[in-house]
Amino acid sequence: MNPQLGKRDDGTWIEVRGFVKRLLSNDNDGSRHQRFILNIGAGRTLLIAHNIDLAEPVPVGIGDRVQVRGMYEWNDLGGLMHWTHHDPLGVEDGGYVRYRRSVYR
Repeated sequence: MNPQLGKRDDGTWIEVRGFVKRLLSNDNDGSRHQRFILNIGAGRTLLIAHNIDLAEPVPVGIGDRVQVRGMYEWNDLGGLMHWTHHDPLGVEDGGYVRYRRSVYR
């Protein structure tokens, strides 16, 4: 993981590891997304938006370590990652959230 992610990385697939810093309420507007803030090191955080209409929710808690693959989108707060699930059309490899010994995609 490159903790120096920025505008140039917008729209790219990335893989990160980190610790859950904060749990947020689900976003239920349109496709439902489980949301949490991941501390990825070097003072950086990343919002994870995991689509729970396409994948199972991940039973994470504050302090849990996870590995996430998805699409990075830049913003002033550190960015967000979505597409952390399989591609329902089978075109892309898609992403995942790996927590403990399970993979949620």
